[in-house]
Amino acid sequence: MSLAVACIGGGPGGLFAATLLKQQLPDAEVTVFERNRADDTYGFGVVFSDATLAKINDADPVLIEALREHGTHWDTIEVRLKGERIPVGGNGMAAISRKTLLSLLQARAAAQGVELRFEAEADVDDLRDRYDLVVAADGANSRTRERFAEAFRPSVVQASAKFIWFGTSYMFDGLTFVHKEGPHGVFAVHGYPISADVSTFIVETDEETWRRAGLDSFDVTQPPGPSDEKTRRYLEELFTEEIDGQPLLVNNSRWGNFRTRRAGSWHAGNVALLGDAAHTAHFSVGSGTKMAMEDAIELARAVAAHDKLEDALASYEAAARPSVERIQGAARPSLSWWEHFGRYHGAFDPTQFAFHFMSRSIGRAKLARRDPDFVAAVDAAWREAHGRDPVDTPLDLGRLTFPRRTAHIVERGGRRYVADPARDDVALPLREPAARRDDAVPEGRSTGGPDAPWGLWITAPETEEGLPAAARAALAGGERPALVAVHGGTPLTRVLLAEEARLAAGLPVALVEEEADDDRVATLVLSGRADLVAAPAGGSDV
Repeated sequence: MSLAVACIGGGPGGLFAATLLKQQLPDAEVTVFERNRADDTYGFGVVFSDATLAKINDADPVLIEALREHGTHWDTIEVRLKGERIPVGGNGMAAISRKTLLSLLQARAAAQGVELRFEAEADVDDLRDRYDLVVAADGANSRTRERFAEAFRPSVVQASAKFIWFGTSYMFDGLTFVHKEGPHGVFAVHGYPISADVSTFIVETDEETWRRAGLDSFDVTQPPGPSDEKTRRYLEELFTEEIDGQPLLVNNSRWGNFRTRRAGSWHAGNVALLGDAAHTAHFSVGSGTKMAMEDAIELARAVAAHDKLEDALASYEAAARPSVERIQGAARPSLSWWEHFGRYHGAFDPTQFAFHFMSRSIGRAKLARRDPDFVAAVDAAWREAHGRDPVDTPLDLGRLTFPRRTAHIVERGGRRYVADPARDDVALPLREPAARRDDAVPEGRSTGGPDAPWGLWITAPETEEGLPAAARAALAGGERPALVAVHGGTPLTRVLLAEEARLAAGLPVALVEEEADDDRVATLVLSGRADLVAAPAGGSDV
C-alpha cells in the first residue's frame, strides 16, 4: 500500500509507530515531526515489567536489545520505612535511560527509511490535508487532541497527591519505595536504576505537607527547562541517609499532580491518537512508554491489514483500548494508595504497611505465588499478634464476639443485622446514620440494657468525590458504634470509606462484599482494610 503518514511527536510511541508502519508498508512515505532537538528529552528513565516485553519484542527486537545492552533488570521490589527494608520477590522488571532509548529508536526508524524532522513544529490542519494518515503521538498535553476535542471527547481527572521527578547518582538495587516522615509530613520515593550510574528518583507527598515544607513557590507555568532547585535541596537533605549523601539530578524537575486522561474516541477522520495523547495511567502501575509502544503495534497491524483507513483506525482502537482500560482500572486503586500513604505510614508497622501496599491491586494468593516467603512473614506476624490465622481469628467487640472474620447481613423483623452464619445469637443490630439508636433494636428482643452494642450501616458513594460528604454524614456523630458496616459504592470507595472509619475514627469495620472467598477476606484483614467481611443479605455466606 502506498501511503503518506505523518507522525507528530518523536517520543518512543511515535518513533516505534513510524518504524513499524514502514516495516509493514515498505512503499509508504513515513515522516516524524518532533518540535525538540534530537538529543532533547525530559525525565530520566522508563521501566517495563517482564510480563509486558514479549509483545513488543515480537513486533521488533529494538527494545529488548536496548535493555540487554544498556538497561538494568531486577526481580525484587523493596519497601523501606522506619528503619526496615522489606523485600518482595517475583516482580521482574527492566529499565533504561529515556535518552538512550530515544537514540536507539531514532536510529532504528532512520534505518527503516523513516524521515526524521527535528525542531519542526507540526500544523495538524496542514498535515491532515497533505498526508493520508496523521498519527498524533504528541504527549499528555496533546495539541492535536485539544484541536479536535469535539471529535476525540477527552476527559481528565487530576490526583490530589503531588509528585516531582529527579535522578540520582545513588544506585538502587531495583524498584525501591522509601517512605520517610520529616518535620513537615511524610514523603515517599519511587527509585530504580536506569543505567550503570544513574537511578530515577520520583518523590510524592500530599498537598498539605508540600505547602508546610514551603515547596509551593516555584512557578510551574513557565516554559519547560528550569528545575525547582529549592525542592532539590530540601529533598537531598531529607533523604541524605537513604541515598548515602549522593546528589539529586535535575531535568525539568518540577512539582505536578498526575492527570489520568481518557478519550471517548481515539480517531477522527484521518487522525489517530496514540500513547499519552489518548490515555495515561499512574506510573506506579503502568508505563506510559509501554502502553504507547503497544498502541503502535496495533496501529501498524491494523493499517497494514485494511484497505480503507476508517476500517483500519476502528480496528486499531478496538484492539488497543481494552488493554489500556484494564491498566487504567488497576492504576486507580494504586494512585489512590499514593494519595493516602501518609495515613498508612502512621497506622501500620513495616510488615503490614508493605502488605497493604503490595495488595492495593492484587490479593494475598497471587502475592504468595510471587513471593511465598514475604506472605509467610506477613501471616506469621499476624499469628504472633493474634494466635490464629487471619480468617479464623475471633473479633471481640466487647459484649459481642464474632468467632471468625466472616459474617453475613440478615433481615429480621424488618431490621438489619450483621450476624455470624453459624450462630443465631451472634448478631449485631445495625442502624442508619440518621436513625435513633433505639430504633436499631426490634421490639421483643432483649437489648441487654441501655449500653447494648449496636452497629452503624453506611453507604459508600459511587465516586471518590462523594467520600468526604459520606464520611462526614456517617461519622460526625458523638455516639460510638461497636462496629461500622460499609456497603454499596464501588470496591475502591467502600475500602476508602472503611479506612476513614477504621484509621481516622478508630472504629472496627465490616466490609460488605458481594463475592469474598477466604483469599479476599484474608487480604482485607491482613492489610488492615477491614476487621470483618460480610456477605450482603440474600448473598452467599463468605
